[in-house]
Amino acid sequence: MSTVSLPSAAARREALWQFLREEGDAWLFIARTALSYFIALWLAMRLQLPSPNTAAMTTIIVMHRQSGMVLAKSFYRVFGTLAGAAAALLIVGAFPQQRVLFLGAMALWVGLCAGGATLYRNFKSYAFVLAGYTAAIIALPVIDAPGGVFESAMYRITELMLGLLVSAVVNDVVFPVRVRDTLRQTARLQYDHFIGFMRGSTGGAIPREDMEKAHLRFVRDAVTLEDLRSSVIFEDPQARARSAHMELANQRFMAVSTSFQSLHHLLNRLQRNGGEAVAAAIIGLYRPLGEALADATPSRALLDRLRRARHAMPAQAAVLGAALEAARAEDFEVGAGLVQRFAQELELYVISQLDMRGDRIPGNVVERARFLRGNDFAGAALATVRTVATMGLLALFWIGSAWPAGANAMLLATIFSGLFATAPGPVRVTIKVAFGYLGGMVAGFVCVFFVLTRVDGFPLLVASVLPFLMIGGYLFTRPALSLYGLGGSMGLAYILSITNPMVFNPVHFINDGVAQMLGLGAVVLMFGLVPPAIGSAWLRRRQLAALRGQVALAAEAPLPGLRYRFESVNRDLFHQIVTQTVAGSDESRRLLSWALAVHETGRAIIELRHDHREQPLSPRMEAAAEAAVNALGRFFEHPSTAAYQAALDAVDAALACARATPGESVALPFVREHLHLIRLALVDDQSVMARYMPAAAAGAETSTDAS
Repeated sequence: MSTVSLPSAAARREALWQFLREEGDAWLFIARTALSYFIALWLAMRLQLPSPNTAAMTTIIVMHRQSGMVLAKSFYRVFGTLAGAAAALLIVGAFPQQRVLFLGAMALWVGLCAGGATLYRNFKSYAFVLAGYTAAIIALPVIDAPGGVFESAMYRITELMLGLLVSAVVNDVVFPVRVRDTLRQTARLQYDHFIGFMRGSTGGAIPREDMEKAHLRFVRDAVTLEDLRSSVIFEDPQARARSAHMELANQRFMAVSTSFQSLHHLLNRLQRNGGEAVAAAIIGLYRPLGEALADATPSRALLDRLRRARHAMPAQAAVLGAALEAARAEDFEVGAGLVQRFAQELELYVISQLDMRGDRIPGNVVERARFLRGNDFAGAALATVRTVATMGLLALFWIGSAWPAGANAMLLATIFSGLFATAPGPVRVTIKVAFGYLGGMVAGFVCVFFVLTRVDGFPLLVASVLPFLMIGGYLFTRPALSLYGLGGSMGLAYILSITNPMVFNPVHFINDGVAQMLGLGAVVLMFGLVPPAIGSAWLRRRQLAALRGQVALAAEAPLPGLRYRFESVNRDLFHQIVTQTVAGSDESRRLLSWALAVHETGRAIIELRHDHREQPLSPRMEAAAEAAVNALGRFFEHPSTAAYQAALDAVDAALACARATPGESVALPFVREHLHLIRLALVDDQSVMARYMPAAAAGAETSTDAS
């Protein structure tokens, strides 16, 4: 007889408390959204603005469960609104009596805005979406009366700004959910995960699969932290003042995690290739760092322990190296150099953590470090073409049909073309939003003609609309139904078209509803005919090529700021690609292998260039090192067996030159270490390099011929 174990009373209480907390957060969000909506609507009516619904609709578009996210959206929407207004005035002024040219210019502007939105993966994209939307809502209604464009622009800007201001104030005052709390927790988790993983690895090498998983987590942590940092500066003056400190801490995290990975890749290679004694010596040099991290809480005491461990390393390295056979001396020098580099970067990372907690360390200089993104302009161009085609199709239909509601179709297409240009599955996403939008319009019809016709006054209007608005808001808080909730809320807010006084015209209502669904349908159609580059195999290949091209950047770009640029662009590119691949698939593993190879080789090249920048090498050694660096860049840009062999030969030649002229420069031993590390990475038969090795290539050709 089997028995079923029931959850304990404590577990049931914890589950109930978690449920109530989540429900409480959801209903507080609904309350903030509804309050923003009705306050904006009331103020717009009191100010006698011609379209109060525009102000109310704006609060729906910027709604977010965290206040800082609303402020970030609103900040960029202000810029987008002003840019869109300027574009509308320019387009109307250039083509006041030429409908075809007017609509063509408008389609081109909206397309460029949609393309710009794809270049950013945070709230900066809203500036581009709003630039297109604002131009459309200002210019399209005055297409037959261009003399009223300035008045239209002033009213629309006022209505949009009112909605943004109300949303910002309500979300910052009424039970705010602060992004800064999420940011602090994310920063702590980033530190704890990295230190915990590092501390657990002091006993030896890490299996490659575990290192790949760790690398994936480190990348996500770095990108997530940067996304949160760029939003939190809008809600918290202290966070804004310390933004540079947070950015520097994230950059130092990326640098130390790269050195950590390089060190453990070296240990893995040595242990696989008969270098167990060397690996053991490197681990012995590395172990004091783990002991110093017995209590890893950022503190002055931790920093002192790390500094003592680092300062003791040169003497300890000399003792450990003397006990090894001469043939393995170079391997140990490389490992010792990596350990010392890692120790120095770990110390800087801990200093940044202390700095973020308000504990300033004397002598610590806050460098200017920017997190740069890896953008693909071909994908943006594709989004531009698709959106121009969508707007052009609707414009031709409008001109041919002379349908008065055609402007509404174009307005809605403008919003959704930009809003979902970055979605990996835009057809599926837009269809879900469209179903929600249709539901919102049906609810709006019921609300307008069966409820609002029976009430009078603003309090009763609130009581009538609130239940319908709450349904969409609640669905928005459910992850599986959020797209339906977004569409439902937008459909309801847009179709209500509340004016002062309210006009009840069923024919106009149905015309607007059909036009809006037509606009959504055109967006779905064009997303199907011209799918976005995001998520496509074509874009992933381009992004992988750009990721490999970072090695050429490491070899050729000016050195000031190169470390930060290299680390941040690498992680952003990798994060973009990996989010579109199936976890654990062959494609995902191949991508991870390339990312690790790029990180290790590119960083070694940058360190090589730094080490001999102030201590020049002989002309012969300089030429050999430059030839090796350039050959590596060519291989990573266009990988092939021939390019691999050329890179390996160039590295071997540079190493031979370095070994033949000992002591000629202070920088030479460091250059030799970096070259040796690069060579070990090149001949690693368990990395992505294995497929380009001559033996592997010959085997692949034989199997192809046989098949």
